[in-house]
Amino acid sequence: MISARFRIRLPDGIWVTDVSTAFPRATFRLLSGYKTGDSALELGETITDTPDDVVDSMRSHSSIHDYELLESDERRVLGRYETTDTNLYEFVESASLTIEFPVDVQNGFYEFDLTATREELEGLRATLDASGLSYELLSLTESTDPENTLTDRQREVLETAVREGYFEVPRECTLAELAETLDIDKSTASTILRRGEAELLKSVLGGPTDRTG
Repeated sequence: MISARFRIRLPDGIWVTDVSTAFPRATFRLLSGYKTGDSALELGETITDTPDDVVDSMRSHSSIHDYELLESDERRVLGRYETTDTNLYEFVESASLTIEFPVDVQNGFYEFDLTATREELEGLRATLDASGLSYELLSLTESTDPENTLTDRQREVLETAVREGYFEVPRECTLAELAETLDIDKSTASTILRRGEAELLKSVLGGPTDRTG
């Protein structure tokens, strides 16, 4: 699977574009939301120096209804509301993806994370290209499944080492005792352990793996 973070220019004419550009230093954070019919119910947080002005702007926007202020202080407001602007939900539906909250918006751009296969990611890019929206891929990380990282022999040796206490501090099992339990010589046990440990580190920190040992 691939973890990616995108930054996309919001289309004109929707409330979050209007309000976020009117308050360019504020961060609007969609914490949760779902589409229901022709509107969406959302829970949104705003980090801003002018919380009262932001709330007034949201409440007065024609696309927002029933705004309920849940929490407020000098730097943050939390509100629940209904909006007829459902572009975000329609966009992810067309890309066959699900929204990963939170979605951050600042000065007319929103950033979001997603986890997808390479094929799904290519489909999203095709959808973005067809939409005409300006976008930027901020980060891309391909994760490796540890289940597919180790050979069967490496897994067996590492699991036995854990079970026998080889990795405990202080050690409850020496390398010689581990090799005897596995019925192999000490040199072989050491080699398999080092290769297995290296593959696990590569899978976490990134780097090419070698499944020959």
